[in-house]
Amino acid sequence: MKIAIGSDHNAFELKEELKTYMIDEGYDVVDYGCHSCEAVDYPDVSFRVGNDIMKGEVDRGILICGTGIGVAIAAGKVPGIRAALCHDTYSAERAQLSNNAQILTMGAKVIGPEAAKKVLNAYLGASFAGGPSARKIQQIAEQEQAYLEQESR
Repeated sequence: MKIAIGSDHNAFELKEELKTYMIDEGYDVVDYGCHSCEAVDYPDVSFRVGNDIMKGEVDRGILICGTGIGVAIAAGKVPGIRAALCHDTYSAERAQLSNNAQILTMGAKVIGPEAAKKVLNAYLGASFAGGPSARKIQQIAEQEQAYLEQESR
C-alpha cells in the first residue's frame, strides 16, 4: 500500500516518527512535507495529498497538524475526498470500515507518538466493508456532485 504523509510545522516531529514507523512496517511512504519546523500552511500539503489520492498516485493519506482539524477540513475540500479526524483506534478502524475515508488526520498536540501508532495501525489495517455503509457513501458522493454541478452553472 502506498501511503502519503504530510504535516504542518506543528506536527513535523510526529510526522517524521510515523513515517519511519510505517517504512519499518513495510509501507511505501511518500512524504509531502513539511520538511522542518519552519512555519508552513497546512492547506497546501492537504490539497496535494487529496489530489494525488484522487489521481490514484497514492492509496491513502495521513495528515497531521496541531489539532488535526485544519488538515481534515482542507483535505475534505478536494472533491471525492473523505478525511477522518481520529485519536482513538475504534474511530480510526470505523473511518475505513464504514466511511471508506481515504485520509486519516491527527493532532500532534492532542495525541502522543505511541497512541498515534496504534491509531495508524487500526486505520491501515482496516478495509471498507461495503454493505449498508456503501449506500451512505454513495449518497455523499451524489450530493457532492450535485453541489459541484450547481457551482459550474
